[in-house]
Amino acid sequence: MEQELYQEALQITDSAIQAVKPDAAVKRALSGMPHSGRIFLVAAGKAAWQMADAAVKTLGQMEDGVVVTKYGHVKAEIPGVRCYEAGHPVPDANSFAATEKALELVHGLHPEDTVLLLLSGGGSALFEKPLISGEELQEITAQLLASGADIVEMNTIRKRLSGVKGGRFASACAPAKVFSIVLSDILGDPLDMIASGPAVPDTSTCAQALAIAEKYRLKLSEQAQALMKQETPKTLDNVTTRITGSVRELCAAAAAACRERGYEPILLTDRLCCEAREAGSFLGSIVRTHAGRGKKLAYIAGGETVVHLTGNGLGGRNQELALAAAPALAGLEHCCVFSVGSDGTDGPTDAAGGYVDGQTDAALRTAGWDVFAALQNNDAYHALQAIGSLLITGPTGTNVNDVSVALVDAATTDCCH
Repeated sequence: MEQELYQEALQITDSAIQAVKPDAAVKRALSGMPHSGRIFLVAAGKAAWQMADAAVKTLGQMEDGVVVTKYGHVKAEIPGVRCYEAGHPVPDANSFAATEKALELVHGLHPEDTVLLLLSGGGSALFEKPLISGEELQEITAQLLASGADIVEMNTIRKRLSGVKGGRFASACAPAKVFSIVLSDILGDPLDMIASGPAVPDTSTCAQALAIAEKYRLKLSEQAQALMKQETPKTLDNVTTRITGSVRELCAAAAAACRERGYEPILLTDRLCCEAREAGSFLGSIVRTHAGRGKKLAYIAGGETVVHLTGNGLGGRNQELALAAAPALAGLEHCCVFSVGSDGTDGPTDAAGGYVDGQTDAALRTAGWDVFAALQNNDAYHALQAIGSLLITGPTGTNVNDVSVALVDAATTDCCH
């Protein structure tokens, strides 16, 4: 591993993530919140604790509040707010129990009351009241994750199986008003898909849900099949929504960090949505093409790739993307590809993503690993861990998709030729 490049990757990652922390964005959004009565807080998602903490520091203690976030993401107590941790990406009993607390909180409110709803990515798993058994919901979620379904397809299905998604939570808050602040983690910022839109009229249809179920051959009980045919709320008159944060801001922050280090940043896309392995191979090919041009270049791609499970290893889409770039970089000096999730967790691992450079392929072989075999077994985590190439940030308090970066130094050369 080229240690200087690895450290540079860590620094660029840190700068980009710091720039999209939700604290300032939540405070800005709250400046326009009208309210005349009591304020109740409900926050759900990977960034829920950070958003709730910023809201309480801005507005002062609420009448009551519930936060539900991923395990390990609660950093401290928040005055007047009950914080819960639960399962992600598959909901668990703690997801269901915490959501019940939120529903109890908003039951019987008055027209002059306001529910401050803070949403971020991960809310689809963390904020859930299943209309089928919890076990079946978990199984359907696992089927969708394994199939390679994208987030819009997943949420179209999950809305119909839930008592809070697809606008149903806002309906439960009525007659109280809902002021919703949303940290976007979906390309194009479709409000009804972020955290499966608990306070947004649903634009998806039963026909689309049924088509997705057929496309991925989902195994559904008769009860789940019946729910696929029940429409979700299409209008809501008690909700005001403010959207803040997005992958565009993450890419812009990564570009600024690269520019500070002398690289010329080039944004390839902020809507990356292909297979992780394909994206990694593509970025590696870009490096190979532009090596030896005598320029310091940084190619940036933001979005959210997908992984089709073909093995039983451990990893995440960012680790898989990085590992897939390694063969194209083999033998090149002073270049790298790295990819991270802005929330600090990539798949069911403690890593935010992975890093590879021209020495990675050889280092893996020396350690007894083959890139293609590791990818086939979806075991990027253990492969990268074996050579110290994981990128670990810990939970970041934000969640605005992923960013992948390919760095080509002016001195990049092929050491094998």
